[in-house]
Amino acid sequence: MQKVYLGIDVGSVSTNLVILNEDDQVIAYEYLRTKGQPIRVVQEGLSLMAEKFPEDAKVCGAGVTGSARSLAGVAVGADVIKNEITAHAIAAELTVPGAQTVLEIGGQDSKIIILRHGVVVDFAMNTVCAAGTGSFLDHQAARLGIPIEEFGELALNSKHPVHIAGRCSVFAESDMIHKQQMGHGIEDIISGLSDALVRNYLNNVGKGKEILAPVVFQGGVAANEGIRTAFEKALELEVIIPEHFHVMGAVGAGILARLAMKEKQETSFRGFSISELEYQAGTFECDGCPNICEIVNLYLNGELLARWGGRCGKWDNLTAEAAASGKLTAGD
Repeated sequence: MQKVYLGIDVGSVSTNLVILNEDDQVIAYEYLRTKGQPIRVVQEGLSLMAEKFPEDAKVCGAGVTGSARSLAGVAVGADVIKNEITAHAIAAELTVPGAQTVLEIGGQDSKIIILRHGVVVDFAMNTVCAAGTGSFLDHQAARLGIPIEEFGELALNSKHPVHIAGRCSVFAESDMIHKQQMGHGIEDIISGLSDALVRNYLNNVGKGKEILAPVVFQGGVAANEGIRTAFEKALELEVIIPEHFHVMGAVGAGILARLAMKEKQETSFRGFSISELEYQAGTFECDGCPNICEIVNLYLNGELLARWGGRCGKWDNLTAEAAASGKLTAGD
């Protein structure tokens, strides 16, 4: 029997699933759009992964990360639920031994992770400014009528990149339109946009950080060769893009699951059949204090699996056993 580990990264834009062997090698993966329905997309991903699952394999551990990790973790029965910083850092360290800087740009946010001797010593995240994210590039590609897959190649063909104001997505777009009206070529504008995105990233997310080689570039935007080249030009360092750059969060979750199972006898993973179950999520406001926290409930077949969201931890990790005891019902 081959022991394998499942890693899931549930983000606001994409949901990624990977299956790792005991040597932390990716043997299957899925990259899906979340579309605001994390549980449904995780179920879809598990259904697709079941079709790729090796016949002689057994899932011996499952890990979840990402912005919807709590929700997805309870639904799949994760053995470990960790934040994106930890997941991306451990995946980068495994892929590029000795990695000291991780640049990660996703669809809705971006982050930088500083590693020293395999330990995270500093990090920063940007979840506010869209000018430094993949969704901004997608929007500009659509506006220009150019497939996002061609953005990087066009940027590399530029002979005279123009300067684009990149501190804000609104200003960047208006500046791009102005440059088009002035007659600048698309290649030069896209190259300038790549430089602006990198400049925005380094001036905000990377501000005050000691960026040392090896530098690893992860996240969906790493597919854009123009952005990679812009980073190398700005940093004057080689930027390494891992083979599975777009699912590195899920890879990290899978590695963390394997490590967690060293202290557990049996996995809590509910199995691929959960893709056929009906989960329900709901919320309510706790009026126990002035914080008025929004509490999230997750139900399966009318039974409460878990609830979380309070600052004080009062409602956290309330399990289905409590619901089954009669103390709580789906109507609470």
